[in-house]
Amino acid sequence: MSPHNHFSADDLLLYLVTDTELSAPRSVAEVVEAAVAGGVTMVQVRSKTMGGRDLLDLTCQVAQRVGHRVPVLVDDRVDVYLAARNRGEAVAGVHVGQSDPPVRDVRAICGPEAVVGLSVATPEEFVTLDQLPAGIVDYAGIGAVHATQTKPDHPEPLGVEGFARARSLCSVPAVAIGGVKVQDATPLMEAGADGLAVVSGICAADDPQQAARAYREVIGR
Repeated sequence: MSPHNHFSADDLLLYLVTDTELSAPRSVAEVVEAAVAGGVTMVQVRSKTMGGRDLLDLTCQVAQRVGHRVPVLVDDRVDVYLAARNRGEAVAGVHVGQSDPPVRDVRAICGPEAVVGLSVATPEEFVTLDQLPAGIVDYAGIGAVHATQTKPDHPEPLGVEGFARARSLCSVPAVAIGGVKVQDATPLMEAGADGLAVVSGICAADDPQQAARAYREVIGR
């Protein structure tokens, strides 16, 4: 557990990344609430198409439902995280990718108490991550494990073996992301994952609570 915030690697066990389209006709907040009841340990509010105002509204809705039970992070948008925090909402931090502002800047802007996650995929990105001072990045998202429709621009899928190699290069706790299904849980955890990040496996499920429970039963703890 890092000294500057309340993040723990256990928070990564089952990490839900939201998808508005896949959640429909239900609201994202409804799906998130059901999923947390089923055992989701962390939530990232993600939308690649929403404007800042709508994403802020969505983040606040999610934080109001589950932010006091699990960490709620915002994907990419540091400004949305800061605005939600400014409103007093229970938001924990941000998750950024390689094309977002450099993670050192993100940490400087968000402050020491924010949880900051970073997407990493290539060996060069792991070297860069390893060279950062402690406390800049709390955890890494490693993927895509499998090809996935929710992020068509992802790099060549790693597979479980590729994930294991990548995890061995990673100096911070790491979650596996990208088309992760229930049957992937055991091999990925054995490959060193601290947890699994799931989008469609929960958001598109008929019963998100039951879907989350199925992942947690295989992950354990």
